Amino acid sequence: MTTIERTRKPIRTYHPRRGRLSGRHFDALDRLAQRYGFAAGDPVDVLEIGSGMGEATLEMAAADPGRRYLAVEIHTPGVANLLANIEQRGLTNLNVVSVDALDLCREHIPDASLEAVHVFFPDPWPKARHHKRRLIQPDNARLLSAKLRAGGLLHCATDDLGYAEWMLETLTNEPSLRNQFEGYAPRPQSRPVTKFEQRALAAGRTPADLMFVKS
Repeated sequence: MTTIERTRKPIRTYHPRRGRLSGRHFDALDRLAQRYGFAAGDPVDVLEIGSGMGEATLEMAAADPGRRYLAVEIHTPGVANLLANIEQRGLTNLNVVSVDALDLCREHIPDASLEAVHVFFPDPWPKARHHKRRLIQPDNARLLSAKLRAGGLLHCATDDLGYAEWMLETLTNEPSLRNQFEGYAPRPQSRPVTKFEQRALAAGRTPADLMFVKS
């Protein structure tokens, strides 16, 4: 799909999910994966890890044309949907890649190069025996921080209270990051409300935002 190949990791922080592809999705993958893909060395300002169906990423990139966004998603229908919407909206500052985001950061994102990293609603892996699979871990927080420029933002959001507490503790304990707020951040208007978040709110789960800057 792109010039970057997915590599295996001993512990995955994501669970590949199956989903139906419509004719529109197949068409988008066939025609647009190369046009809106990512190659090593391409400039990136904002990295979105786990863009899902791409709703939030699309709106944020459209509202912020001066910065270059890269969405990372391993769910094929989400990739296809975002590709189709990029073309429909005529965006030129948003690309998509389907690889392991941590491998991408280790191998293809230079240190101190990103203005922001977004981690919105990652899999919480709620069972204790699966906590090691959570994306926000001390080593991963250190890796993501290393990719940020001084003053760059790591913005996380989750609707799982246990994961929110885990994120807050983990990011607070990373010495290269500083919390912009006392505890959780007020919900920023810049993060669009997605269908996923609407379902969480309807179920009585209030999402928590965390906003940490690179010291």
